[in-house]
Amino acid sequence: MSDVTEALPPCPECSGVYTYEMGALLICPECGHEWSPASAEPAGDGEGAAGGIRDAVGNVLADGDTVTVIKTLKVKGSPSGIKAGTKVRNIRLVDGVDGHDIDCKVDGFGPMQLKSSVVKKA
Repeated sequence: MSDVTEALPPCPECSGVYTYEMGALLICPECGHEWSPASAEPAGDGEGAAGGIRDAVGNVLADGDTVTVIKTLKVKGSPSGIKAGTKVRNIRLVDGVDGHDIDCKVDGFGPMQLKSSVVKKA
């Protein structure tokens, strides 16, 4: 097991050494911080403006951002939908299916994926 912990970087939040991989993310079990290995390498230099995922207004999004839904969205199995103006906290950027590039939890609906074209950075 020491080979595995030496191969993964420590947590950028609490410097914990017990990080583990879950899909494309690294997770710290001590503080619960989640980050992508690619974002940990530049050490906070930010994403390139040309390569980042952008919201409906053109702002570059990053993991952990808070966004606001800009139009009412229909949700299968729900009589109401996600209303315009709903805030979604702690988003994760993913290579989703069909343009759904934001993985998040919406209050009252649970985990789901959204398109960056229907949100703006809060």
